Amino acid sequence: MNHEINATSQASAAGQTRLTSQMSSPQAAELRGDLARIAQWVRPQTRVLDLGCGDGTLLAHLKRSKGVQGIGVEISDERVLSCVQRGVHVIQQNLEDGLAMFDDQQFDTVVLSQTLQSMHNTEHILREMTRVAREAIVSFPNFGYWPHGWSILLGRMPVTGQMPYDWHDTPNIHLCTLKDFERLSLKLGFSILERATFNDQREVKFLAGWRSTLAAYRFTAERHTLSRTSA
Repeated sequence: MNHEINATSQASAAGQTRLTSQMSSPQAAELRGDLARIAQWVRPQTRVLDLGCGDGTLLAHLKRSKGVQGIGVEISDERVLSCVQRGVHVIQQNLEDGLAMFDDQQFDTVVLSQTLQSMHNTEHILREMTRVAREAIVSFPNFGYWPHGWSILLGRMPVTGQMPYDWHDTPNIHLCTLKDFERLSLKLGFSILERATFNDQREVKFLAGWRSTLAAYRFTAERHTLSRTSA
């Protein structure tokens, strides 16, 4: 009887340890809305480059759930350390220096999540993304969100959850609307494959240009028919 109790206690303790480990694991953390959609767009067993990869949450998730071979690029010392702790292969470099260290079409997918608006040379980084990978994915704050316009009418630059900085200390130097990005994509010869728009964690489809705070696009330099987007 005692042996049975001990075995049950040990099994329960082991199960509790596994549960605690899963709950505390960074890989088990829930992805924010745009990263969850980006993860859906990435095909299993492919090569992924994540630019401005932050703490490596997306690449760790993709490695675990889809078996991707991922590399991240990040400038922050603290975030690079977090990537290493997650088992993510990361290169410490400023994205403004370009992607010359990567060969043409070295990756299947390249991701630039919530970083495009802080880049000085927007066109260059987008062209480089389509050079190093067959498909590219970006996400960025939507400046067309209707409270932003209302704030400007009241004489103030908007400060919201997606853009929480004041005008004098913001890293966001190239804000745009959905139509702005789509026009630039057309100018650069890109084909938009899919678009997803969000307000906080909720996906927005109706009047997305006005009601969404964040947009994610999947595109390529190859010629395709525009699909799954709305006005």
